[in-house]
Amino acid sequence: MSAAAVEHPCDDKPETLLETANRLAERLPGHRVEIIGGVITVAPSLDGPHARALTKLMRPFISAGLDDGESEVLQGIGLWLPGGPQDFAIPDLAIVDADFDEHRAENNCYDPACFRLVLEVTSGNYQNDLRNKVTAYAQAKIPLYVIVDRKHSRVHVLTEPLPGGYDRHEVYAPGQQAPLPASIGAELALDVDEIVRAGRPKR
Repeated sequence: MSAAAVEHPCDDKPETLLETANRLAERLPGHRVEIIGGVITVAPSLDGPHARALTKLMRPFISAGLDDGESEVLQGIGLWLPGGPQDFAIPDLAIVDADFDEHRAENNCYDPACFRLVLEVTSGNYQNDLRNKVTAYAQAKIPLYVIVDRKHSRVHVLTEPLPGGYDRHEVYAPGQQAPLPASIGAELALDVDEIVRAGRPKR
């Protein structure tokens, strides 16, 4: 992840942070632009192993029936955050209530109240996923945050959000199953070895 250098157009009124973020998103197609804690971050386009890991991750959620009925499994849906007046994130994967369309907030994002789970697969920005987003998602009261840490071959499961982070933080290694709370709408566990292997480049 890199913080983008910001150039303001020449006019009398300075851009808002949100306007700057949206302009950067237009100039950098394929990149993910977010505002976390009042800071614009720009992540490069995703690599193939990242995309493969996401596909593997979607399967157990869909097989458990979480993409039909009362919830949907979505990639790249905008999440409006309460941590700052213009903060938003675009998690890699989310489970949302089926009526999420009724909870549209600002900037093509949705109210955190309709999110049951957010999931990030780390890239070069793994510190952002493991630190800044932990605080941001907890402040948004997202009940379950899952991080696939490709750098350290681990899966983190964070539950019970508090104002400064999550009260429970479990870490699972290859060879283990990472159980997820039934509050998402189904009982399931993620195969850590399968996910970690999917996220590695094939040599």
